[in-house]
Amino acid sequence: MQTARMLSLLFFFLPTLSGTISCGEESPAPEDVFNQRILPIFRSAEPSSCVQCHLASVDLKNYIFPSHEKTFLSLRDQGLIDLKAPANSKILKLIQMGNKDLDEGAKLIHEKMRRMEAKAFAAWIEACCDDVALRNLPKLSTEELAKPSAPDAVIRHARKSRIVDSFARNIWSQRMRCFPCHTPHEIDPENPRHAVAIKKQKELKEKYGDQMQRLNIFRKTPEETLDFLITSSSQTNSGSLPLLNLKDPRNSLIILKPTAKLPHKKPDGTFTDPSSVVPVSHMGGLKMHPNDQSYKSFVAWISDYAKTVNGDYQTVNELPADNWIPSKLILKLKETPKEWKVGTPVQLLLHQWNKDQKRWNESATAFTQGTVTPRGIVNGALFILGHGRSSETTSANKEDGLPSGPFLVQVYLDKKNRLEADPTIMLGDDDFYGSTELDTKRWREGFKTGKIISAKKLQLGR
Repeated sequence: MQTARMLSLLFFFLPTLSGTISCGEESPAPEDVFNQRILPIFRSAEPSSCVQCHLASVDLKNYIFPSHEKTFLSLRDQGLIDLKAPANSKILKLIQMGNKDLDEGAKLIHEKMRRMEAKAFAAWIEACCDDVALRNLPKLSTEELAKPSAPDAVIRHARKSRIVDSFARNIWSQRMRCFPCHTPHEIDPENPRHAVAIKKQKELKEKYGDQMQRLNIFRKTPEETLDFLITSSSQTNSGSLPLLNLKDPRNSLIILKPTAKLPHKKPDGTFTDPSSVVPVSHMGGLKMHPNDQSYKSFVAWISDYAKTVNGDYQTVNELPADNWIPSKLILKLKETPKEWKVGTPVQLLLHQWNKDQKRWNESATAFTQGTVTPRGIVNGALFILGHGRSSETTSANKEDGLPSGPFLVQVYLDKKNRLEADPTIMLGDDDFYGSTELDTKRWREGFKTGKIISAKKLQLGR
């Protein structure tokens, strides 16, 4: 019986086996492989697996012509095909980059498409490389090459890994402003200092029950948090603004809530329900001030994300620097002039002394932004700038990531309300007020140990 069953299975698969394995059969022609396996990718209305790693600016179709010959030459001339080792071709490695994705969900969703594309291109490239005449055809001109219209830097800017890293630096790093209501994973039951936070979470659970999940904005990781924000924003109903408002970043709920005041009180002393439409109110009260350093980073990230997913970036010059690295180092400017109105935005830029060239570095090492308080103070946590380091500067303090001094602190006053029009900008020469020196051998984290400079010591103008 077992022999008969094996024979029946053999006869069942025989047509398939005979159609794929034949000792005397020639290798398929490259054009046939292309028409059968590559052209359907080119003609498909569905996006390629590139969307797993890139939010915009690139698709596998960008590298394909309707002609198999021209497609091969274009890939060959861009160094995307390895004539000596076809299986090591760069185009195959690019397709398979999704295998390294840390997002297991995205990896699984795109696995079938990615595998199909990789196998199709591998078979076609191998067939092409076996064709000596095809391999030796003259090069195409630069204008003839098939590739994305966006420059490589724009394509890299749209990579999900870059976007997650930027999100972690600009928004997720500020999550403790929202502790404990929106950061349940930051609560430590073993920490006596978190007793009030634990009580608050319990009250929220009793009040909101199954809807509690919508309050848990900040999850364990930046990836999980960003995924929640994107999903939640796409499902927003008419009774609420989206957490991420890609049409109007400043009207994102994740910005409006922490900059909003408490709801109005009822006659009995209880609060009305908080509003998620303009005018927004926040049961947690004011957690972030408009035009402080966190507000600036929130608006900057959402604006960049919106432009990225919409494919608005076309040139390298349009890309933001995206090099702000958050710190817990505080810089305070006290004794501001009386003519500075309360609420006026001020930017403080730190330029390090270059010992070799005996001058202040042209590029700032760090900056912060704040508004003038009723007590005549401007303060904020420093963002360290990625381009502010070089071998010419003094060594960085490994504990806090900012080099020792001396520094030149340049002060910019937003007298013309430039930040109202675009909160993401850095103020320029027209807004420069004055500068003073700050010499410090050690930076320490925390508001109480922040560095203080006096506006009375500012040297006015350039």
